[in-house]
Amino acid sequence: MQGLSFAGNRTIARIAIDDPTPGPGEVVLEIKASGMCGSDLHYYRSASGSGGPVASGATGPVIAGHEPAGVVVAVGADVVPQEAYVGRRAMVHHYWGCSACEQCRSGWAQMCTESAPKIYGVNSHGAHAPYMKVPARTIVPLPEALSFETGAAISCGTGTAYFALVRMGLSGRDTIAIFGQGPVGLAATQLAVAQGARVIATDISDERLAHAKRLGASVTINPDQTDVVDAIKDLTGGGAHMAMDTSGVTAVRTQAVRSVRPWGTVGLVGAGGDLQIAIADIMRRQITIMSSWTFPNTGQADCAAFIAERGVDVDAVFTNRWTLDQADEAYQLFDQQKTGKGVFVM
Repeated sequence: MQGLSFAGNRTIARIAIDDPTPGPGEVVLEIKASGMCGSDLHYYRSASGSGGPVASGATGPVIAGHEPAGVVVAVGADVVPQEAYVGRRAMVHHYWGCSACEQCRSGWAQMCTESAPKIYGVNSHGAHAPYMKVPARTIVPLPEALSFETGAAISCGTGTAYFALVRMGLSGRDTIAIFGQGPVGLAATQLAVAQGARVIATDISDERLAHAKRLGASVTINPDQTDVVDAIKDLTGGGAHMAMDTSGVTAVRTQAVRSVRPWGTVGLVGAGGDLQIAIADIMRRQITIMSSWTFPNTGQADCAAFIAERGVDVDAVFTNRWTLDQADEAYQLFDQQKTGKGVFVM
């Protein structure tokens, strides 16, 4: 089969490998949808792509795509009961560690303390291909009510947003300012609205702000056109109850911290950048700042259940659907960071 790889310097390569055969404890998925995540751009833009040192230990070309959804079509030895897996609609928790340490046993394979974890689509073959082989224990069932595209979104971007909101303790009483309306920010906006919260969405792309409005944001703010912190304080009578940064940009993170009221909570979700803020400013407002990095495999299942039960239209987050043959065009557009989420549909 042939899959897509980030070759470095904003180029896509097609690499050929044998169709995967499951070994003991493994399954093979026929991929139906593979999402494009904002973190893909790190590898797409880098000099080494997804096959060099930047890819956390990868030593050669790696098939990209860490948001898989599909159907189990083959099962290896020691996977029991086999009949429960074959034909199952599934997502993948895209990390795999030692499986024995405390973090792995609690569902947090990405925090494995015994070995460098595999990250599918980064240092091990991912889902931008017709098939994908993974340990059976990474499989997360996809409810029948949800599309494969929704399953792909839950497998990283939407799941990341959901678990961050859970950790922050969002409620329907809260106003939350969500900084950055890329794939994770749009998902956070949609899910916060589904939980009854009032959402203030910020981004420098008017196209993304319009999308956030369609997903239920009460107010949108372009920081290039107004002082975003002052605007949020005016709208909320002193500051939002909560703020989330999905941009990973140092200056934007600082704005998020400054935008909350006393006793407010700030969630840092976007990868990259730093946090530069006076400790006195944090301390005297008694605010809570937390980070949130993706989710455990149980959190992925919880997110899927919430979306299915509440009828959240996650497919509305997507602005572009592509085939694998359109990968060059797809990532060139995504690289502009003006659209919503993209997905490859098989």
